[in-house]
Amino acid sequence: MKIVIVGGGVAGASVAIYLRSLGADVTLFEKKQMLIAGPPACHLHAGGNLYPDIDDTQRLQLLRESIEFVRFYPQAIERRPTALAVPVHIPLDPKELERRALILSHSYTDMVAKDPEAKVLGDPEHYMLSFSYKQLQELQELPTPKVPRNHLEWMISFAKEVDLAKLKYPVLLVQEYGINIFRLGAIAQLLLQDATIHYGTKVVDAKHEKGGFKLTYEKNGKRYSQHFDFLINAMGFESGYLDDWLGYKKSRLVEFKAAYVASHRQEHLYPEMIFHGVRGTDRGMAQFTPYPGGYYQLHGMRKDITLFEDGVAKSTKDSSQPKLPQKYIDWIEHGWPKEVALHRTQRAIEYVSRYIPSFKEAKPTPTPLYGAQQIPGDDLSLRAAEVSFEGDRYARCEIVKVSSILSMADAIVQKLIALEALDPSLQGRRIYPKPLEETKIDSSAKSIAEKRGYPAQMAQLSLPYFVASS
Repeated sequence: MKIVIVGGGVAGASVAIYLRSLGADVTLFEKKQMLIAGPPACHLHAGGNLYPDIDDTQRLQLLRESIEFVRFYPQAIERRPTALAVPVHIPLDPKELERRALILSHSYTDMVAKDPEAKVLGDPEHYMLSFSYKQLQELQELPTPKVPRNHLEWMISFAKEVDLAKLKYPVLLVQEYGINIFRLGAIAQLLLQDATIHYGTKVVDAKHEKGGFKLTYEKNGKRYSQHFDFLINAMGFESGYLDDWLGYKKSRLVEFKAAYVASHRQEHLYPEMIFHGVRGTDRGMAQFTPYPGGYYQLHGMRKDITLFEDGVAKSTKDSSQPKLPQKYIDWIEHGWPKEVALHRTQRAIEYVSRYIPSFKEAKPTPTPLYGAQQIPGDDLSLRAAEVSFEGDRYARCEIVKVSSILSMADAIVQKLIALEALDPSLQGRRIYPKPLEETKIDSSAKSIAEKRGYPAQMAQLSLPYFVASS
């Protein structure tokens, strides 16, 4: 059976890796010249602790899926914890956040007891730790280690840099790790280097044909058509176009969002820091994500920073493809106006420095991390999603968070087994890629970062993979 995947983002590339490991005949179309070059993914969401508004069912799903993601892409994971704080002016109870994180901690303990190989987020007893104001004051008196060796040492730099008087207590430290999107892209390209991939190729039409699909695509100014037996829609925020061409109706939202990159001194290693807020208001969440070399990725969940006043579009009864304002499409395709990028980055710096005072001296860089995120249905708070199908031969990979990709791959495998395209013995079986040479990942990741206009240092891990995973 000839399988085609349209879209080489994290969903399409990962499903291609997985299906090929099972012996499937896979062709991938990607309109850009590299894989995984879409929206930023900086965080694993191993339990969804960043989202107080989602239910425990979604949080547990994110935890399970994140463990699988780490096992599949261990060399793309930034193994530093995340500090979660509630500012005094935010109507959230940190003790309630602690209670919910404890549920995840118990679930992680159970998962490791059943499968010791699931122990990829550190010791279960350290999945979530809480700190009082007094404990953080005591940490201020300790020397800051160059390389943190345990959860207490990770919190020393937090205690020294953050304005503790602006927070409620306790402050939590959770093992929600980071994802290095540049290393992820490098790993995908290395694992698929001998695959059938059409880069720089845009699919422009799809039709039903003889039990399968006829795809029409453009490459190097020429138009071609090809028949495939099974079609996987991994087009990201443009997934609705394939639905429309094939006559399928699917309700979805698309949201244009951005994170920003600033440079600042880096004397220590920091945990990722989250200062909870009220999404879409002037009190939105602030997120501080450290990279090597003194670079930091910043979110401010306000409409003048990460969010946009007119940045949400939804499908209609006439089309499954939400229509974003054209300026955002232009930014996605061709890059931002420099003055807009610098202005919003400066706003992000000012917002984060409310909680990290020294950061007000940070300098903006002109290239944000940005893209449009698709969300199945009509709930902007949805964070965990699954694959959807039309008939037996059409699958949509509409991921909201990257950790969902292997659940989607599993569902597609079940379909292919039912179609007798894969051996039934593969049902429920997981094959993980073998580790790659670190030098190859490093070289490719740095090249990807530079081609996309980002500092090469952002393609590195704060702790080398062999150190962080030991």
